Amino acid sequence: MWAEIHDLLSLCISIKILAILNSFTEATEEMSSFDEHSHRKNLFSVGKLGYAKGDRPNVECILCGVKEKNEIVPNLTIAETELSIVSVNLFPYNPGHIIIFPKRHIINYLELTEEESLDIHRLTQKTMRILEAEWRVQGFNIGYNLGKNSGGSIPHIHEHIVPRFPNEAGFLDVISNTRIVIYEPYKMLEDLKLLWDKKD
Repeated sequence: MWAEIHDLLSLCISIKILAILNSFTEATEEMSSFDEHSHRKNLFSVGKLGYAKGDRPNVECILCGVKEKNEIVPNLTIAETELSIVSVNLFPYNPGHIIIFPKRHIINYLELTEEESLDIHRLTQKTMRILEAEWRVQGFNIGYNLGKNSGGSIPHIHEHIVPRFPNEAGFLDVISNTRIVIYEPYKMLEDLKLLWDKKD
């Protein structure tokens, strides 16, 4: 009798595991069919899918629009130098997700001058120091999406600085590939501007 119960439980567990694996396979196939950047949803920003698919301000370059302070382009600039701009990402992956980009319109990373590269490097270090000191960030993803197949959606190079936090992957990340970002970008901008000015 106990052997039959054991076999029945083993069968139930196997069926459950297969169902879970099948759901992950279906989710992966569904994600791969989406346009680039459209598969992850930030719950505070319901307009991201349309933005990623091209429903955005009618300007030649979004980041040049930020530089020129074009009023139809959302502007989340924290700080700027003669060569570069530091901005909150409009659709952050995590709280504190920053982009840094040259004011000069550049598509190819190799077009950066030494002065621009050094300026972005210094701004990156300052950003990291602020996030480490004020938010106790202990990890970062830093980099560029370069070229057609990199996943980038803006044809103007920009560096991403994404703070990483302990235990940040939650239920929705795993099951529905949706990240909950509680920190609204314009509030993030307000707070980071104060911290940036304080560090000057």
